[in-house]
Order: sequence, then C-alpha cells, then structure tokens
Amino acid sequence: MIVVSVIVPCYNEEATIRQLLEAVYAQTYPINQVEVIIADGLSTDGTRAIVDDFKSNHPDLEIRVVDNKLRVIPSGLNRAIEVATGKYIIRLDAHSVPSFDYIQNCVHGLENGLGDNIGGIWKIQPGAATWVAKSIAIAVAHPIGAGDARYRIGGAAQEVDTVPFGAFEKELFNQIGKFDETLLTNEDYEFNVRLRQSGRRVWMDPSITSIYYARPTLLELAKQYWRYGYWKAQMLRRYPKTLRWRQILPPIFVFALLSLGVLSLIWDLARWLLAIIVILYTIIIFGIGIQMSLKHKEFSCAIGVPLATATIHLSWGSAFLGGLIVKPRGKRA
Repeated sequence: MIVVSVIVPCYNEEATIRQLLEAVYAQTYPINQVEVIIADGLSTDGTRAIVDDFKSNHPDLEIRVVDNKLRVIPSGLNRAIEVATGKYIIRLDAHSVPSFDYIQNCVHGLENGLGDNIGGIWKIQPGAATWVAKSIAIAVAHPIGAGDARYRIGGAAQEVDTVPFGAFEKELFNQIGKFDETLLTNEDYEFNVRLRQSGRRVWMDPSITSIYYARPTLLELAKQYWRYGYWKAQMLRRYPKTLRWRQILPPIFVFALLSLGVLSLIWDLARWLLAIIVILYTIIIFGIGIQMSLKHKEFSCAIGVPLATATIHLSWGSAFLGGLIVKPRGKRA
C-alpha cells in the first residue's frame, strides 16, 4: 500500500535526476510504501531515459512520469498531486539530495501533528568545483544573503513562514487548493500564506535535511534572484501583509542607489549620500568576505562572497521594484 507520494517537477535534469532517485531509494522509510511521481516538462535531454533505466533496475520502487506541458513548477506539482495515491505528499526537487531519513522524519512530524506543512533545512553545496561556485554557496547560506530564512541559516525546531519543498497530507490540497499556476516562482511561499491564513502551521524540523546545490555562476545566480524578486512582487500584490524585512531591504537599497544617482547630477548632498552608502556597503560585504575566507580557509572567498552578495541584493532588489511596476502579460497577479 502506498503511503507516501514523492513529487518532483523537472525539466532537462539528466545531470542530477539519478542522484535524487538513488537518495529516495536509500530512504529508511519502507520503499514498498513509497511512490515517486516525476512531473516532466517534456525534457529534450536524457532525463526520461535515465528515469526509465532506473525504474527497470529498481522494480520495487514505484516510479511514474507525468507530462507537465506548461513547463513551469506549479503546474508540474499540481499534475503530480492529481495522480498521487499516497496519504502524504512530499515535494522534492531534481537538484536536491534528501538525507537517508528525510521521508521518515517528515511523516513522523505529520503524524504527530507538529505542523500541516513539515520541512527542514538545506545543506547548501557549491554547484561546481570553482571558487566562484564555492563563494556563492557560502553567500546564499549567510544571513546577509538569506536574511532570517531559517531553512538556509538553521535553527531550532519552530514554526516558520515557509520551508523548502514541504510535506503535507494530500487532503490539505482539497481543503485550501493546490499551487497557483499563475506564479512562475514563489508558488511555495504563496501556498504557505494560504495555509497559515487558514489557521494551520508551517513547521521546520532541523533533523529533516537535504543537500541543495547553489547556482554555479554569478550570471545564473543573478537570473535566479531576478526571478525570485519579480515574482515575489507579483505575490505581494495579493498578500501585501506577508512582506518580511529580509525581502524589503534589497529593494530599498536599489531604490536609494537609483534615486540618489539621479539626484547627484543636480544636488551635491545626494552625491555625498550616495558615496557614503556605497562605501559603507562595500566595507560590510568585504568585511564578511574576509571573515568567511578565514572561516572556510578559502582566500578567494574574500572576493567571491562580496560579489555573490552584491549579485543577490541588486538582482532581487531591481526585479522586485520592476515587478511592482510591470505585471506579467496574460497572468493574474
């Protein structure tokens, strides 16, 4: 009897999908009570062939593939939920590697009523074997890059606003709805807003861990946080009260740079204020870079961490401001 449905949205994930499936297969939870549903966005690489090969060599693990024709994460999640047969739904990502007791700990939390969405923390690893990738992994796990997001920086078991991925009773989706397919990202946060507004709880348990591979280059990091910032702005059109301090600081910083930059053309005080802000910001991020280089014994972090941090702040902040002005075409926001 299937108890747990693991759902995984993916598209062209031939480099990582086998690693995820191997991690699911190695779980301490009884594998004959688990099914894996991969919502594939019609991959054009070898993703499906790898899944088919793994399935044929591991017949004791139920693996199914469903088409995600829209090729966006929330629609993939919803297509997988619709065919899931387990009592519990556990979302994972094709880029993630759950710890061996991940499913067991998620189910334990749900069965004991700790929360209606149970999740854990990321052990963030570099996306490549380069100094830039190592610096990015450090920056996105540091409070200056992650704010107070507990799933990134860690902490004791507690109620939080969101967790990565998530574990739920399937019945929950019948009660509050599935993921919003008009949000191309931030769909998990928006779902958790509805969950909390309905009087339910999101619970973070630090014993639930998974490896998350950060973006390997500054360009990919910038694209990721641009997407995050833009779609966070769209979500906040509906839920303005959900804005957190960690989310508003980068837009304020970018707005200050832009406004003072323009005013400095005609106003000497603005020029001085802009210089002070830039100098202070540079001192802070390079100070953290030096601190991290000493902690991790990686000299390159002294430069890489400040570059990654600035990329996060400027990309997120700019996209957030742009998202407040420009709505997505043909999308409800």
